[in-house]
Amino acid sequence: MNGNHGNRRAELANDIRRQAGSEATKRFLRTLPAFRLEKEVPQRLSDLLDRLAGAEAKKASGGRRQ
Repeated sequence: MNGNHGNRRAELANDIRRQAGSEATKRFLRTLPAFRLEKEVPQRLSDLLDRLAGAEAKKASGGRRQ
């Protein structure tokens, strides 16, 4: 492998980053179902987030000494 191969890979990576971040690509992706934002969090995930928040609050309050 020569130095030119590494340079071509870097250029390709930069091109992909540029194209993926373009407004046209973002608009297109928003039309695809897999890339749409969910308006509501599924109940199972909401329950897990509530448990996590409770555990963090418990740890934070138990960790303070006065």
